[in-house]
Amino acid sequence: MADGRFPEISDVNRHIGQVLTRAVPGRVDISWTPSEILCNPGGTVHGGYIAMILDNAVCLAAASTGERFVPMLTLNLNVDYLRAVRADETYTVAGTCVHPGRTRMYSTATVDDADGRPVARASASVVPNKAFAR
Repeated sequence: MADGRFPEISDVNRHIGQVLTRAVPGRVDISWTPSEILCNPGGTVHGGYIAMILDNAVCLAAASTGERFVPMLTLNLNVDYLRAVRADETYTVAGTCVHPGRTRMYSTATVDDADGRPVARASASVVPNKAFAR
């Protein structure tokens, strides 16, 4: 992952405006620029997409602790929405693996705006997807 050889498993990253910018064991940084197609009728980014980017960050942080990339499955995801997320603005998403257990991992993630203010936070328990572990 740190070498930029991050596998594109689907088009989701492109659809939601996610770009993996940095990966070291236990931590990932994502640049996120949500577009208007992710907005709710009120004009702000829908909470489901905010949860999605946070889920991606916690899973990637956990995956970065392994010898090779294995996608993660989320067991639970707790999200706190702190401020509105606006389309066409760039946010920094940081994911950190707090507990890299052999079977169950615990990670946290934060979405920060351009001024460094947190707009959303999450914590999650994840496990490696054994279908990809072969």
